[in-house]
Amino acid sequence: MKALVTGAAGFIGSHLAEKLVAEGMDVLGIDNFSDYYDRRLKDYNLRRLRDEDNFSLLEADLLEQGLPQILADRDLVFHQAAQAGVRASWGEDFQIYSDSNVLATQRLLEAANEVGIDKFVYASSSSVYGETEDLPMQEDGRTRPVSPYGVTKLAGENLCQLYHHNFGLPVVSLRYFTVYGERQRPDMAFHIFIKSILQCEPITIFGDGQQSRNFTYIEDAVTANLLAARTNVSGEVFNIGGPDGNIELNRAVDIIEEKAGQSPGREYQGEVDGDVRHTAADCSKAAEMLGYEPKTGLEAGIEAEVEYIREVYDL
Repeated sequence: MKALVTGAAGFIGSHLAEKLVAEGMDVLGIDNFSDYYDRRLKDYNLRRLRDEDNFSLLEADLLEQGLPQILADRDLVFHQAAQAGVRASWGEDFQIYSDSNVLATQRLLEAANEVGIDKFVYASSSSVYGETEDLPMQEDGRTRPVSPYGVTKLAGENLCQLYHHNFGLPVVSLRYFTVYGERQRPDMAFHIFIKSILQCEPITIFGDGQQSRNFTYIEDAVTANLLAARTNVSGEVFNIGGPDGNIELNRAVDIIEEKAGQSPGREYQGEVDGDVRHTAADCSKAAEMLGYEPKTGLEAGIEAEVEYIREVYDL
């Protein structure tokens, strides 16, 4: 089997590519190494892959490539590439989000349909739900994003469904709920908190810290992709969350401080536009149709991320 992993130098993409390579699959990774964060971190993500015989990397923008030629010999597509970040998606940068998350997805779907592939797995987000009191969130519930980022991820989902409905393209969309762990992007909360706490610096929490999230460890997110690729199911959307349910942010910071061995303090500021109060994933559909069972609880996952932050920043 041959796979394409978009966003292969990123957080989830690099872990997924490593897993596929370890299982003997021929993997082509593509990444445009955008300046959203320090390239050195992306190069670090790839350090174990670069010497693998069954991995190759194309440094390129999806919108500037002949995608049918790239996909011609591929069996699977794992579309992880996106312009990330809820808070950064407002204002003048929205075109980057529309180009990277909507137009690039459409071009990739068009190429996948043209050449014929066995499965197209799309990385979506819990951000598509927006603010809701219907918890836990279910796939057939209302989707009303409250950030431009969420709007673009929902648009990508809808495009996937259109190509499945009209052309029979075998697609599966995975709605990730706050994925964390080693290689997490430096703009994400856990990465920021852990780095600051290890440096004995107080952290800033937006809101009162009583907002809650369903945290998903990176290994469980990768497993969900493998399950989605191997199943005969297509044209479906699945919640992908962790095993602990939704946990208050203050409690998560308690765990980080415990694993880091220090508590330099917390500063609370106003809420940020586009952040929802609570997320909670009902993963029963993924369990039933994919066999998805998240394994790693928050304490073990945070411990692993703390060790990663120590290593990458030499703390």
